[in-house]
Amino acid sequence: MTGSVLIISGPSGAGKSSLTKEILNHIPNAVFSISTTTRKPRKGEADGVNYCFTDKESFQKDIDEGAFLEWANVHGNFYGTSIKQITEFLKNGKLVILDIDVQGYMIAKKKLGNFITSVFVTTKDKKSLKNRLVLRQSDTQDTIDTRLENAKKEMIYINEYEYLIINDDFKTACNAMLSIAASSIYKSTLTDKEEFISSWFKN
Repeated sequence: MTGSVLIISGPSGAGKSSLTKEILNHIPNAVFSISTTTRKPRKGEADGVNYCFTDKESFQKDIDEGAFLEWANVHGNFYGTSIKQITEFLKNGKLVILDIDVQGYMIAKKKLGNFITSVFVTTKDKKSLKNRLVLRQSDTQDTIDTRLENAKKEMIYINEYEYLIINDDFKTACNAMLSIAASSIYKSTLTDKEEFISSWFKN
C-alpha cells in the first residue's frame, strides 16, 4: 500500500469539515473516507456524500462481520469507517482523510500505525466552541450541552496527536492544515527504506 492516512479529530463545531473541504480542493490525490452512521441526516446532507446513513441493526451486523476499521458510539449514535474502502484507497496511493473521534483514532492508530498522520482541531476556548454550536442552529440545547461535555473529555487526549490546530482564524488554520496534509504524503515511515536503498544501488 502506497497511500497515507490523515486523521482529523476534535470537538464538534471546531471546523473540521471546513478544513477537510480545503484539503480536498487543494490536494488532487486526497479523498475523504465517508463514514457510516446511525444518526439522522442534517439539513443539506446526502446519503453516500456526507455519510452512509443506516440503522442500528444493520450497523451491528457490520460490526459482527468485522467490516469496520474503527467504530464508536458518539452522542448516542454509531459511526464507523469501512476497512475495505480504506484499503482500496491506500492501494491506489491516495491521501485518505478520516474525520473521526478520539476513541476511533486510538483504534485506527493500532491497526494502521505508520500510515497515519494525526491532527487535533479545536477552538481557542470552551466559550468560542459553545458560540459556534449555537450559531450553526442545527442542534437542540440538550445536544449542545452534550457536545460540550464530550469536548471536555476529548481535550485531554491532545497529547496523543502529532499536530494541534487552534482554529481561531480560519485562514491561518487552513494554511496549517494544508501544510500538514501535504507533508503527510512524504513521511519517510511510509517508505520501505531498505528496499528503496537496495533498489537505488542496483539501478
